Amino acid sequence: MTQPFELPHFYMPYRARLNPHLEEARAHSARWARDMGMLEGSGIWEQSDLDAHDYGLLCAYTHPDCDGPALSLITDWYVWVFFFDDHFLDMYKRTQDRAAGKAHLERLPLFMPMDVFAPVPEPRNPVEAGLADLWARTVPAMSVDWRRRFAESTEHLLNESMWELSNINEGRVANPVEYIEMRRKVGGAPWSAGLIEYATAEVPASVAGSRPLRVLMETFSDAVHLRNDLFSYQREVQEEGELSNGVLVLETFFGCGTQQAADLVNDVLTSRLHQFEHTAATEVPALALEKGLAPPELAAIAAYARGLEDWQSGGHEWHLRSSRYMNAGALDAAPLAGPTGLGTAGADVRALLASAGPERMRAFTHVPFQKVGPSRVPDLRMPFELRLNPGLDVARQRLAGWAHATGILAEGVWDEDKLDAYDLPLCSAGIDPDGTQESLDLSAQWLAWGTYGDDYYPLVFGQRRDLAAARLCTERLSACMPLEGEAPPAPANAMERGLVDLWNRTSREMTAEQRRTLRQSVDVMTESWVWEILNQLHHRIPDPVDYLEMRRATFGADLTMSLCRMGHGPAVPPEIYRSGPVRSLENAAVDYGMLVNDIFSYQKEIEYEGEIHNGILVVQNFFGCDYPAALRVVHDLTTQRMEQFEHVAAHEFPVLYDDFALSREGRAALDGYVADLRNWMAGIVNWHRGCRRYGAHDLARRAHGFLPDRAPGTVSGGPRSGGFIRNAGFVELHGDAGSLLK
Repeated sequence: MTQPFELPHFYMPYRARLNPHLEEARAHSARWARDMGMLEGSGIWEQSDLDAHDYGLLCAYTHPDCDGPALSLITDWYVWVFFFDDHFLDMYKRTQDRAAGKAHLERLPLFMPMDVFAPVPEPRNPVEAGLADLWARTVPAMSVDWRRRFAESTEHLLNESMWELSNINEGRVANPVEYIEMRRKVGGAPWSAGLIEYATAEVPASVAGSRPLRVLMETFSDAVHLRNDLFSYQREVQEEGELSNGVLVLETFFGCGTQQAADLVNDVLTSRLHQFEHTAATEVPALALEKGLAPPELAAIAAYARGLEDWQSGGHEWHLRSSRYMNAGALDAAPLAGPTGLGTAGADVRALLASAGPERMRAFTHVPFQKVGPSRVPDLRMPFELRLNPGLDVARQRLAGWAHATGILAEGVWDEDKLDAYDLPLCSAGIDPDGTQESLDLSAQWLAWGTYGDDYYPLVFGQRRDLAAARLCTERLSACMPLEGEAPPAPANAMERGLVDLWNRTSREMTAEQRRTLRQSVDVMTESWVWEILNQLHHRIPDPVDYLEMRRATFGADLTMSLCRMGHGPAVPPEIYRSGPVRSLENAAVDYGMLVNDIFSYQKEIEYEGEIHNGILVVQNFFGCDYPAALRVVHDLTTQRMEQFEHVAAHEFPVLYDDFALSREGRAALDGYVADLRNWMAGIVNWHRGCRRYGAHDLARRAHGFLPDRAPGTVSGGPRSGGFIRNAGFVELHGDAGSLLK
C-alpha cells in the first residue's frame, strides 16, 4: 500500500543509544509472553508477531543504561501493554461491545494493590495474568508514592480506552484540545514515565506533583504520542478504522490534506520538545532552589530527565525500524554531517537545525505594545439562554462599599472609574440567575478580588521583574486561608484583606476536606500567575498546549469547579468528578470562556499592556500568521469547545450515569451541574459584551492608568498582593455566605 504522506523531518536533539542487554531481554520477553498465554492460541499474536514488533529493541533503545534484569522486566511491561491494546482492539473495539469492554477494564485495577502482600483474583485471561505477574515483580522495589502514581497512570491508560471505543461507536473525530488531553491517558506515555523512574531514579515525592515535573512528563508524553501518530497513521486510520490519531484530528479540524496535517502534527511535536527543553533548563533548576532539594534529590531528578530524553530518541529510532509502523525508506535518508551507524538515525542535523531555529526563536522575539486596533469579535456560538439575577443593582452598590473597605481602590491599580466600568456584578448576575442577594454579593466580591489580583501581578511584579516578590506574595496569600482555625497573618494590603474576608465568609460552613480543596484551588491559580511572570521575564510566548492548560489555572478553573461541585452535595461520588466525561465537560466550558476572553481582550492585552498570554497571539506565533487568520483558528476552537460541551452532556453523561449506576438524586445533581455551567458560559459572554473593560474607546480613555502611579501596600521584603481569574472567571455561592452555588 502506498504511504498516505511523506514522513516529515523530525526534530530530535538527543542521540539514541542501545542497551547491551538487548538479546537477554528479547529472549526473556518471548518466554514470558508464552507463559502468560499471549502467543499461539491467544487469537491475538503469534511468535512471528512478537518477533516483528521487537519490543526488546524498543526498550533497549529507550532504557539504554539499566541492567539486564531491569531491562527484561521493563520489556515485559511493554509486551503486556501492547498486547492489551491489540487484545482490546480485537475483542471490544472491532465488535463495538462496550459492555464487555467495560467489564474487562473494571477488573484490572484489582491486580494492582498498594500492599504487595494483598491477595489478587485468579486471572481469567492473558492480560490479567500478565498484570498480576508484573505488579508483583515491580512494586517491592518502589515507594508507596510511586505505586500510587503508577497505578493511577495505568488505570488511566486502561479506562480511557473506553473513550476511544465510544468515539468509534459514534463515528466521531475528537477536536484538537480534547485529543491532546485524552491521548496522554490512552497513549500511555505517563505510564512510560513511571517505568523510566523504575529504570533511573524515583522523583522525590515532595516535587512529583509540581508544575515543572508535570510539564516534563506531559511534554514527553505529547511528543511520544504525536510521533507515534505520524508513524501509525496508515495502520490505524486506513487499515483499522481508528479515529484517535492526531493527523486525522487536524485533517478534520482544519479541513486540509493529509500531508499538510502531518506537517502540522510535526510542528506541534517540535514545539512540545522545545517546551521540554525550556522547562528542564529554567523551571526545574528554579524549583530545586525554591524547595531546597538535597543533592541526592537533585541527582534523581537529573537522572529521570535524562531518562525521558533517552526515551524520546530511542522511541524514534525504534519507530524507524519496527514492522508495526509506516516507515518505508525512513532509514535510507542518511543524516547530514552527523554521526552514522546503529542508533544514530534520529540525529539528523539538517532536521535539527531546520526545526530548532525560526519556530523556537519566534517565541522570544515578539514586539510588545504593537498597535492592533479594536478587538474583532466574531459571531460566537451561544446556544444557552441568558437570565440575570434581579439583585444586580443592589450587588453593584454593595461591591463599591466592599472595594473601598478592603482598600482595592486605594493602591493605584484600580479606581472607582475602573470598578464601575468593569461591572463585575453583571457577570455574577448571569452566572447565578437564581441565587440569593447574599450569594450574589459574595460572588461579585470574589470576582472583584480576583480580577484586581490578576491585573496586579503583571503590572506590579512583571513591570518590576520581581519574581521573588511574586512568589512571596503567593505564599502569604495561601497563609490567608487557614485550614484548622489558626490565625492568618495580619493583612498588609488590599488583596490580603479581601482574601481573609472572603475566605472566612466562604469556608465557615465547609468540612476540613472542602477547605483543603478550596485553598488548593486558589493556590493553583495564584501559582499559575507566577508562571506568567516567569514568561514575562523570559519574554517568551508559550506554546499552544502549555498555554491552554495553564490558562485554565490562570482563569481559576480549579477554584470554579471545586466550589460548584461542593454545592451539589454528597449525592455525587468523588470518582464521578474524576471521570473522563466530567473533566471533559468542565474543560470544554472553561476553554470556551477563556478563549472568548482572549478574543475580547486582544487589543487591551497586546496594544496597551504588552501581554504575551493571549490565545490569538499564541496562534499567531505558532503558525506565523496574522491577526485575522489567528482569530479564525481561535473562533473555530471556541465553536468546537461549545460543541464538545453539548456532545458530552447529551451523549457521554447518560452513559456515565449508567456506568456508575447513579441514583436519581445523583443524576439530578449532575444535571444541575450542567445547567450551572450553561449559565456560566452565557453569563461570561454577556458580561464581555456589556462591560466597559475591552472596548477601544474605553481603553483609549484609560490608557494613562495602566501602570500604578505609586507602589501598592507592602510588608517587609517587598510588595504583597494576590490574584484570581483572568478578567472573567467566576465563583458561584448560594444560600448563606458559607454555602455554595451550583
